[in-house]
Amino acid sequence: MFDYLTNLNDHNLPYPDTIHPIVVHFVIAMVLFAFCCDVIGYFTRNSRLFEVSWWNMLIATISIFVAIIFGQFEAGLAKPYEVAKSVLNVHTLIGWSLSGIIAAITAWRYVIRARDPKRITFYYLGAGLILIAIVGLQVYLGDELVWVYGLHTVPVVEALKDNISP
Repeated sequence: MFDYLTNLNDHNLPYPDTIHPIVVHFVIAMVLFAFCCDVIGYFTRNSRLFEVSWWNMLIATISIFVAIIFGQFEAGLAKPYEVAKSVLNVHTLIGWSLSGIIAAITAWRYVIRARDPKRITFYYLGAGLILIAIVGLQVYLGDELVWVYGLHTVPVVEALKDNISP
């Protein structure tokens, strides 16, 4: 049984493909959609959009921890070469920071919702805009890890197995 668990595939993973990007794209979409709902709800005074935003942020808060767990596991199996290590380290640091930031903003959103579910503050929208900027930076770094440095791509995994520097 343990032999099966230690066998890694062409992507250097014990399962068919990376799971971290799947879960993290879910989080990205939910955070972006929540912010859009808040902005539209704020300017149109449509409080139903605030409820949609709240539930998206709550699920995104839970999901980001799942994304981090898979991200840490898959990063450990990636065997990044020297050039990619600094980008991976920054991506990891921002990912863990984002989990706290998203949790804090969701908690703030809960307090706002408990006080008056039909209104949000302009300051909360400002925090949401900062969150969107940090998420955008994190997306850029993640894309760089895959599309520039090729982590968990077959050619890079094969090169690393053959001790060839990519």
